[in-house]
This record gives sequence, C-alpha cells and structure tokens, in this order.
Amino acid sequence: MAVAILTHDAFPDRAKTAVGLLRYGDRAVHALVDRERAGQRVNDTLPDVQDAPIVASMADAPEVDALVIGISPIGGEFDESWREDVRTALERGCDVYAGLHDFLADDEEFARLAEEHDAELHDLRKPPEDLTVAAGTAGDVDATVVTTVGTDCSTGKMTASFEIRDAARERGLDAAVVPTGQTGIAITGWGIVIDRVIADYAAGAVERLVEEAQTADLLVVEGQGALAHPAYSGVTTSILHGSVPDALVMCHEAGREAIHGYESFDIPPLSEYVDIYERLAAPISDASVVAGMLNTRHLDDGAAADAVAGYSDALDAPATDPVRHGVPDEVLDAIL
Repeated sequence: MAVAILTHDAFPDRAKTAVGLLRYGDRAVHALVDRERAGQRVNDTLPDVQDAPIVASMADAPEVDALVIGISPIGGEFDESWREDVRTALERGCDVYAGLHDFLADDEEFARLAEEHDAELHDLRKPPEDLTVAAGTAGDVDATVVTTVGTDCSTGKMTASFEIRDAARERGLDAAVVPTGQTGIAITGWGIVIDRVIADYAAGAVERLVEEAQTADLLVVEGQGALAHPAYSGVTTSILHGSVPDALVMCHEAGREAIHGYESFDIPPLSEYVDIYERLAAPISDASVVAGMLNTRHLDDGAAADAVAGYSDALDAPATDPVRHGVPDEVLDAIL
C-alpha cells in the first residue's frame, strides 16, 4: 500500500506516528504533507528512515492509496486546518487512517465523501465493543513478556519496543510487539489503543492482547504514559498490571528533568523511579527494570555515549540508545 502522511508543522519531533511508520512500517510512503517543510525531503531531517518528498498539501501529493494522520496532539483532537487535506484525499478515493480521539467516521462531511468516493475511514483509536475487566491470566502465557515503561510521555517506549523485537528476531527468536497505542497499530495493523478504553476494562484489554499473541517466544508490550505523569498515569498502571510482565525496560530522554507540558512536575530521580515501577508491579508480578533505553537525539556522539553510560549507572542495568547504537547483546541478554 502506498501512503501519504500528514504532519503539518510537527515533523519530526511532534509527529510520532509519522516517524514510527517511516522507521518501522512496511507501507511505501510516497509523500509527507507538511506545509512548513514543503520542498524538502524526509531524509533532510531524518537520514535513517524511509525517504519521501515533502509537499504542502494533499493536492500536491502523488497518487497513493491512503492518507495517514501522522500527528496525535495532546487530547487527540482533530485540527480543522487538516480538513482540506482529508477532504482532498477522500475525493481522490483514498482511505484515511487517524489515531485521534475525534473519530473521522463521526464527521458528517467525511462520512459522506467516503461513501461517495468508495473510500474508508479507519479510526485507529476506536476500541472493540466486547472488552471486559482483567481476569489476571496474562501471567499464564508461555511467552516471555517484557513491558516498556517510561519517565514521561514520548521518551521512546514505542521505538524501544520495535528495536527490541527486531534485535530478538535477528537472534532467531519469534518476537512480537503488543501495540497499545495508535502508532503501534498503524505499523502492525492490530492492537488496542488503551487510552481510549473504559478505565475498568483497560487492564483487560492489555491482557487480551498478550493472550492473543502468546504463541511468540518474546512479547514486547508497548508502554504508554508514565507513573509520575499527572495526567496519564492511569493508562500506565493498566498496561503494567494487565501485561503481568516478566521484565521492565525503562525509557528516558537525555536531559529531560520535568514532565513535558507539565513543567511544574519534576521527573523523580531515576533510581527512585525504578523503585516506583517495581513496587507498583510487585502485587501482580516480580518484574524488575532489567535494561534502559535512552533517547539521545539532541546530543552529539561523544555526549550521547557519556549519557548512556550515566543512565546505565543510574538504573544499575545495561542501557543503550536503540536508534543510535542498536540493541547490543548485553542489553538483549538482560531483557531475555
């Protein structure tokens, strides 16, 4: 499938879905739609992902099968400045994929255009209707279950999950990511966006995903949010308890000291944060933080190496920047 990805004014730092698809997806990306960077190419900014031209609007995009909304702003709201691009895509007969809390299928104009032009609207955040509370059975699966956790939102939990999966596959293991967010679902084509699920059913939704994928040797459950986050700690707890992990991998961004968007809330010291996660997991599983993943994108090579070493010391566990340095044997061995 050939796609265009909408990233207006957000690429790359605030377009996590777009970056995930470019780095890990198997769809051919024929264009990014971003008015701020029109005329550039993806690799001008991100040299290590699939390349594509950047155009100002969907009207300038080449022929594709679908448009993907590659942004999910705080609150997951649809930005009206995107309307013309979605309208153009539907009028061209393109399907549209979005991971927003505002469902495109509920928009009267989009629903009408989709029907008129034989296109489909895919709201990735829409959960199944038959979810239930957790039964506490995810711990019974034969697979090794590893859950990525973080010090904040957007610290690399999704990226770490796919990098761990790929490193395990290179070693010959049957490994799978268990997607709990819209980006993971856009990449893999399955999963449940946990932050859209009724709170009572959230852990049960994670449990269902783990049990559905249990034939793999290794399941890497994609974490969301952070336990010390003033807004999103609930979904973090649901994933932590619903997945009943065997091990935890802590993700952090180098230099980040406060919760992004909530700067009056400091990120706890790393050793303390490890203890918070392990104590909250303890009633459900004996999982401990066995490895760390550090996002060093704002640092040069020398500073990045020093930061990873310091992070490893703070966690008392092996660590890496998985994008910059991959997942070395020492880290993968600790995870397994």
